[in-house]
Amino acid sequence: MIPMTLRGVRVETPTNQPIVLLQETSGVRYLPIWILREQAEAIAMATAGIVPERPMTHDLMRDLLTELGVRVTRVSITEVRDRIYHATLDLQRNGETHVVSCRPSDAIALAVRVDAPLFAADAVLEEAGILLADDVEEEDEVERFREFLDTVTPEDFSG
Repeated sequence: MIPMTLRGVRVETPTNQPIVLLQETSGVRYLPIWILREQAEAIAMATAGIVPERPMTHDLMRDLLTELGVRVTRVSITEVRDRIYHATLDLQRNGETHVVSCRPSDAIALAVRVDAPLFAADAVLEEAGILLADDVEEEDEVERFREFLDTVTPEDFSG
């Protein structure tokens, strides 16, 4: 499993389909997951720190788990089957671990609320991971800057 970082929720053009965008924590690949608008809003609200007047479904899930003494220890994007992503929640209670299957969007919405780490299976990133053009250009720019720093001397700046 590869640690992932939530980069946010975006709307893909021209379809206006929301996606949640994950990135390898120590890498350059991104994992775009197409989700429903309601889940996109739930994730975006939580990442922005917006607390609704009444609990949303994922807030209720968080509150129920907390009340029952269950901790979400991990969210994993486990596979892509027929272009559909699958995920699991690793739950811990009284030293016992339970793994529950769920939609990635629900798992991510809950993970944001309980600060659970996100992971993706190697095979998922191999099949569905992408490099974004901006990141490739940014990496090239960083490499050129490093080369510049290796060759520049203080005398180069004397006037």
